[in-house]
Amino acid sequence: MLWIITEIIRRTDNNKEKDVLSVSYALMKIDTPSILFFLGILLSVAALDSTGMLAGLADWLSATIKNEKIIVVSFGLASAIIDNVPLVAAAQGMYNLGQYPTDHVFWSFIAFCTGTGGSALIIGSAAGVVAMGMEKINFFWYVKKISLLALLGYFAGVVVFLMQHYLVN
Repeated sequence: MLWIITEIIRRTDNNKEKDVLSVSYALMKIDTPSILFFLGILLSVAALDSTGMLAGLADWLSATIKNEKIIVVSFGLASAIIDNVPLVAAAQGMYNLGQYPTDHVFWSFIAFCTGTGGSALIIGSAAGVVAMGMEKINFFWYVKKISLLALLGYFAGVVVFLMQHYLVN
């Protein structure tokens, strides 16, 4: 639909300008490997969800740890090794909206923890891996110089997040 509308709107433009603003030109600029990477991750998480493994993991975590906040903080620490996108997708498969409705603080806390916990290791995010390549950052240099600071910042953020939640609610 977007393609048709764009063609109709740009039908009077000259060919050079029309080509640059066309949907086909935009499709040529797409980073296909990145899209396929995230599609593969999300399909893998969906497969784990459909086999019931995510629900089983959620039950095990709830029975073993027995505290949703510690579970979420653990997700954040896990995002230092596993990218936050599959972790959040897995959390959505593990905990349903009946248990935690859409606006429940659980989802905000998951987003915060997985989004910031990945900074503990440079490989915890796609941006960190790109920075390693572009800026020639050594993994072990990052662990020695940055990881402790990132962990301190992460836990300080967790404390502030929870304090805000308890003070506001």
